Amino acid sequence: MIFNRSKSETLLDNAELDMERIPEHVAMIMDGNGRWAKKRNMPRVAGHQQGMEVVKTVAKAAAQRGVKVLTLYAFSTENWKRPEDEVGFLMKLPGRFFDTFIPEIKANNIRVEIIGEIDGVPADTKRVVLNAVEQTADNTGMILNFALNYGSRAEIVDGIKEMALAVQQGELAIDDITEATVSEHLMTAQLGALADPDLLIRTGGEQRLSNFLMWQSAYSEFIFMDTLWPDLTADIFDETLLTFQQRNRRFGGLAENNSDKK
Repeated sequence: MIFNRSKSETLLDNAELDMERIPEHVAMIMDGNGRWAKKRNMPRVAGHQQGMEVVKTVAKAAAQRGVKVLTLYAFSTENWKRPEDEVGFLMKLPGRFFDTFIPEIKANNIRVEIIGEIDGVPADTKRVVLNAVEQTADNTGMILNFALNYGSRAEIVDGIKEMALAVQQGELAIDDITEATVSEHLMTAQLGALADPDLLIRTGGEQRLSNFLMWQSAYSEFIFMDTLWPDLTADIFDETLLTFQQRNRRFGGLAENNSDKK
C-alpha cells in the first residue's frame, strides 16, 4: 500500500511512539531525487545533493529513536546504466557526505558499515568509505549500513557459489544447508541477528524492491510512500515508525486472540 501522509496525519496526530516497539532494523530505498530536481527545473544532481542532506537528517533521527540498524540503498548494481556524469557525481557524494558528517556520526555514537561490491567502485570512493568504517569502528550505537554497488540477486548468487565450493571441498554437507546457512553467506551476515529488516520503506511512490534485500525482507513490513526522498523529514520518518507499530506481525502464524485471521 502507498503511505499517504495526509491520511497518516489524521490517524496518527494523537499517537505517540512506543519506544519499546521501535523496529530494530529499518531499510530504506531512497527514491525520487531526480524527480525532485526536475520539478524545480534543476539538474538531477541537485536532487542527489539534497538527498545527501536528508540522509544526515534521517540517520540522526533513527539513532535518537533507538533504531539499531539503518540500511540505505545508496547505489545499486543497475545504477551504472545512468548517464556518465550522474554516475560520476554519485561516486563523489560519499566523500562530500563523510567530510561533513563524520563529526556528527561520532557525536551520535553511530557506526558505519558497507554492503555491496566495494571493489567495483572508483578507488577514491572506496578509500573514503572504508576510512569512514575505520573511523567509526569503535562506536557502539546505531549501525548506519550503506548498500553501495549492491544487488540482491548477485549477493544470493555469490552466496550459493560459496556454499557450493564448501560442499565441493567437503566442508559442508548438502543436507546441512538451511535458511540460516544461506543467511550466513549473504553480505548482511555481519549484522548477525539484526540482518533482516523489520521495516522496509521506499520513498518516491514506486512499489517494488528493485533488487534490494530480497532474501532478508521476507517478513519485513513494507511502507511505500509518495514523498520524494529529498522531501523526507524527521517527522515523516516518525510517522512511518508509528505506522509500523500499528501493524500486527504474525510471521505466518496466527494473531494472538484473533484466530480467524491468517
